[in-house]
Amino acid sequence: MTLKFTKWGAAAVLAASVVAVPAAAQEYPYRDITTVVVWGAGGGTDSINRMIMAEMEKELPVSITVTNVTGGVAGSNGMIHVLNQPADGYTLAGISESNVTAAVQGGWDKKFDVWHPFIVGGSPDLISVSANAPFDTFEELIEAAKKDPGTIPAAASGSGSIHHLNLLALENGTGAKFKFVPYGGSGPAQEAAVAGEVQVIVTSLAEQQGLIKGGQLKPLAMLVPEAGNLDGTTIPSAFENYPDLSKYLPLKQAIGFAVLADAPDAAKAVLEEAFAKAMQSDKVKEWASSNYYDLSGLAGEEASAQFSKLESNFAWTLKELGAAAVDPAELGIPKP
Repeated sequence: MTLKFTKWGAAAVLAASVVAVPAAAQEYPYRDITTVVVWGAGGGTDSINRMIMAEMEKELPVSITVTNVTGGVAGSNGMIHVLNQPADGYTLAGISESNVTAAVQGGWDKKFDVWHPFIVGGSPDLISVSANAPFDTFEELIEAAKKDPGTIPAAASGSGSIHHLNLLALENGTGAKFKFVPYGGSGPAQEAAVAGEVQVIVTSLAEQQGLIKGGQLKPLAMLVPEAGNLDGTTIPSAFENYPDLSKYLPLKQAIGFAVLADAPDAAKAVLEEAFAKAMQSDKVKEWASSNYYDLSGLAGEEASAQFSKLESNFAWTLKELGAAAVDPAELGIPKP
């Protein structure tokens, strides 16, 4: 018996054969990618991820959607959300150096080696005050915080973020004591300072620069040994009159994204290639220059090594400062 197909029957058989191809056999990426930023919209991690994903998208045959899942401890809600997705390379986590403290603060029980990270760059932190705050110099603020400890409200993103660590280090290095008020990211924290809900804000120069230029925040001091420059205005270093800060500072940013370490090697390779090309684009370089970021471009093993150092440094710094909920030794995090 001979079977005969019309052209429509042949097309149906061909379509059925295409549908039957297992997803695993298709070349990555064959569908859109989602990046889940674990910090709030408008902050540094969010801004960098939206910028770099737009550039990486140009190198890929699919779109990349950026969304936010915030809350928990040190971004743990967003990281847990991504961890619960298939390790197929289609869900990325928008992360920063602050996420390495999630485990030592009890947010989850994973070391940072569950990620295969990519580092775009970072910007130095500074301490500023709201426009109507009664402080014009860093020294005035510190003396007031010493005189009435715990009464001056200060925002520094979420608990365990690099900005919070910098605030803790600032207190230990100067003897001042602030009333820490946590927020779900740098954006909300800065909005609180502009609105007068808090008087003090510790975030990065990149994040604050627009508000400083607009007169909504007054910059008092950089939390690195070098002075800062913002359109010709010098921002002095906090180290100038408080040398004990060198025992705790500087703590620097490493902002980027990550795919689960268990993702296929082929997916990691594609992401690394797209990332490398994006980092070389004029758009990224111009963005970094105009937004006061230093670019990194590390990925894979090199980025993992840097995050491992940050994890050790931050975890044991929190323990030393009395702010660790879990002993880093119990988590297998080595001393720096």
